[in-house]
Amino acid sequence: MTTLDELLDSLRRRPDVEAPELRAWDAADRYLLDTAAPMLAAASGPVAIVDDTHGALALGSLTLGASAVRVHHDSLVAQRALAANAAASGATAIEQHSLDAVMTPDAPLALLRLPRSLDRLDAVARALAARAGPDAVLVAGNLLKHMTPAQNEVLRASFERVDVSLARGKARLLTARGPRRLAPVEPARGYDPDHELHIVALPGVFAGASLDIGTRALLDAAEGLPAYATAIDLACGSGVLAAFLARRAPGARVIASDVSAVAVQSAALTAAANGVTVETVHDDGLSQQPDASADLIVLNPPFHVGAAVHTGIALRLFAEAGRVLRPGGQLWSVWNSHLAYAPALERAVGPTRQAARTPKFTVTVSRRR
Repeated sequence: MTTLDELLDSLRRRPDVEAPELRAWDAADRYLLDTAAPMLAAASGPVAIVDDTHGALALGSLTLGASAVRVHHDSLVAQRALAANAAASGATAIEQHSLDAVMTPDAPLALLRLPRSLDRLDAVARALAARAGPDAVLVAGNLLKHMTPAQNEVLRASFERVDVSLARGKARLLTARGPRRLAPVEPARGYDPDHELHIVALPGVFAGASLDIGTRALLDAAEGLPAYATAIDLACGSGVLAAFLARRAPGARVIASDVSAVAVQSAALTAAANGVTVETVHDDGLSQQPDASADLIVLNPPFHVGAAVHTGIALRLFAEAGRVLRPGGQLWSVWNSHLAYAPALERAVGPTRQAARTPKFTVTVSRRR
């Protein structure tokens, strides 16, 4: 029989970025599993798990005695990483569900990787509490550097009692009991008067219903954009760039793609709020797009891999853009200037020039060879 240590040692991050300094589980995962072990062994119903990064919580729960787990991932990469690790371990008692259905009244336990976004935590807590039985327990955790006392207060809105653990291995847990029934969180709505764009964001979307300064820098330089019949907003977030592209060229095909489910849903809402048509795609990079099929791609790449600052995701997205652009097509990117991505863009796409620069961000144009 596989032990928890053996299981964790076997986990891989694929299709997420893999590197010697990156691991498929961390101290928070281990603390969650060790704390939940007695409840998992005694569980008479399925265990609900939300935002398990690479499968440690779901597969660890099965290893520790859970009969079945119901999982929800916002990230498509996390979902696929769990599927790959489950296949490698032979685990089958795993079901994927939407956030509003992952918890069931007969589930005695829910495990959660605490999101850094308080809005996302509020939405998750409300969804779990709304369907939980009266005796259900939620155990949530993360590394200390990503936790604040404000998370305790957010959980207390949806649960009568929240207990805070001692720190262990640079991680801490919050245990919530006594679910309350609260209404779901509504999308946030904003408006940018400078570019006359409405922004709609579900909880957890980067920058929410505001225009982040990187995207603003790209929009401020957008007068130089080329003509396009097909354009893609890659890593679209709220979809504000996709809405701008669709408004700028009403006859063009505009695609908004993101690894996050709430981002894709937000992009559809943002397009509707601006009265434009945008195709939304839940995708890891541009895996669903054919080679040499786009005239223009716009990208504000993330610079975190999970909790770690890492260039791996941006480099993957540059390579995907190079594959999907037609010869002569352009990738417009905005990035923190200290990251110095120009040489990587030259390698992945083609000749790269600076289109604009602010005190913090650089906007570049890369032409597909």
